[in-house]
Parts: sequence; C-alpha cells; structure tokens
Amino acid sequence: MQIEAYLNFPGNAEEALKFYARCLGGGVVGDIYRYSAMPPGEMPVPPGWDNKVLHATFESEGARFMASDVPPEQSPPGYSGFAMSVYVPKDKARAQKVFNDLAEGGKVTMPFAPPFWGGSFGMCTDKFGVPWMVSCEVE
Repeated sequence: MQIEAYLNFPGNAEEALKFYARCLGGGVVGDIYRYSAMPPGEMPVPPGWDNKVLHATFESEGARFMASDVPPEQSPPGYSGFAMSVYVPKDKARAQKVFNDLAEGGKVTMPFAPPFWGGSFGMCTDKFGVPWMVSCEVE
C-alpha cells in the first residue's frame, strides 16, 4: 500500500508545481494531463479551463504527491486538517533553505528552529495556501 497526498488548486496548479520544483527539487514526472484531453461529456469543464491541470504527479527524491486544478464549484476553498511534511535527515542548511523557499510569499506559523523534542522544525503556509512542516534531525 502507498498513501500519497493529492493537492487541489483553484486554477493555479501548474504555477504551484513550478514553485515546488524550485523549493524541493524534482518536478512533474510523466505527462501533465489537461482538461482538454477529457472525452466530450465526461465531466463539465468550465469555460477557459481547457489548459488547466486535470492531473499531475510531482516527485522529489523518491517522495511524491499529486495535484490538479479543481473548479470552485467542485471543491471547497482552502486547506484545513492536514499539512504536507518534508523531512531532510542530516542537512540542516538544506532543510532551512526548503523551509525558507516554501515560506516565500506565504506565512511562517512557527519559525524554523530547535523545538523541545530536538532537531530543527518549522511550519509555514505557502503562497498557495498549502500548510507545510519541515524537519531535520540536526539542531
């Protein structure tokens, strides 16, 4: 079994995926499927959504998640009840950079610093509204 996150965006998934490639390394694997590729009548597509992302898979160093654009009437706005978590085992400088990059244009909810349980840890919400936790075993 494999459990993976699937992020829904309100029309800016491709921009978000490029941002994550810069922050995390890696990128989209395989094709980006577009709404225009769906057979006619399969699902109603809002005007102007033909080139939006129907499905994409992002991968970095063996970790992956999926993403798509979801029309507003098909998905509630915002994210709640979860956070994406990035663990960088023994490279504090890299973990700090990942945290800083993800927080760029977003909001830091817990600065990247040593928490009481050890190592280094920080929380932020990126500019797309996705919550992230970044951790490293090194203080």
